[in-house]
Amino acid sequence: MLDFWQDYPEIKEKLIAVQTMMTERLAVNNTDIRDALQKFTTRGGKMVRPALFFLFSGLVDEEIEDEERLVKIAASLELLHSATLIHDDVIDDSPLRRGLPSVEAQFGKDVAVYTGDFIYTVYFELLCETMAATPFLPRNARSMKKILQGELTQMQSAFNADNSIRRYLKAISGKTAELLSLACLEGVYFSGGDKQMQRSARKIGLAIGLAFQIYDDVLNFTVGLEEADKPILTDFRQGIYTLPLLLAKEDAPEKVLPYLEAPEGLSRQECIEFSELVTDLGGITGSLFLAKHLTNQALLEIEKFPESRNREILMEVTQTLLQRNY
Repeated sequence: MLDFWQDYPEIKEKLIAVQTMMTERLAVNNTDIRDALQKFTTRGGKMVRPALFFLFSGLVDEEIEDEERLVKIAASLELLHSATLIHDDVIDDSPLRRGLPSVEAQFGKDVAVYTGDFIYTVYFELLCETMAATPFLPRNARSMKKILQGELTQMQSAFNADNSIRRYLKAISGKTAELLSLACLEGVYFSGGDKQMQRSARKIGLAIGLAFQIYDDVLNFTVGLEEADKPILTDFRQGIYTLPLLLAKEDAPEKVLPYLEAPEGLSRQECIEFSELVTDLGGITGSLFLAKHLTNQALLEIEKFPESRNREILMEVTQTLLQRNY
């Protein structure tokens, strides 16, 4: 899905270099793993994390002497993201990823686990080659830990009717926002940006990541309701209680809680009724309000950087990425 970057050829060119780097570094003798990697890495994805890395790198008015190093760091971000997706699909027994069969569905659980593991090894190699003498080797370790902690928070909250908005935000700040924040921060740091620029980059990435996940969670409550053959409310039925539900529960717990007793057993019609209830109780409106607030926070922080072509692209891309149809 690099077509997303068609209007920004300077970014698309860098992302193609990242793809080439990943293909070269993910070479492996095992045919099953090789086939799984080939299927996974060629099926698309906007490559948002390496793109943000390059956009923030371009906000710094410094001469870049080692472009290959930047490509390696950008590739490390996409590899970390890819490995977590493959392992997530194993944990969730997810049949699809990006609308196509997941690695597990195509090749089985064992191959999927080993494929994710192999991607992690290449990620670690790139870190050692590019940032061994910097604070970002331990910073990446902390980010990996936060991503895992976010997933664990979500897992521990599954089917928990007492789950809170605070706990939800803690989960998504780790599992989604942390890596986006790291991408923005690394882009500035490895291009010579000062401490203030680094703080702004981290805040922007966090705001974009939180808004991105909230918009996705709203979509999970609103998409496919009119299509009889399409699964609906998939997160809810797996016991993942997201912001629209939690806001509705705060407003009228007596109406919402009965649906949380056994969500996996609800009929399609009952799920549609619950979606309508969440909407009527303001769960969708409230979620969109917070997501828009986070988007505006990110845009205001981006405006603090000096005017440049990269700042212009970043403003446009932030708004485009966070646009959804409901």
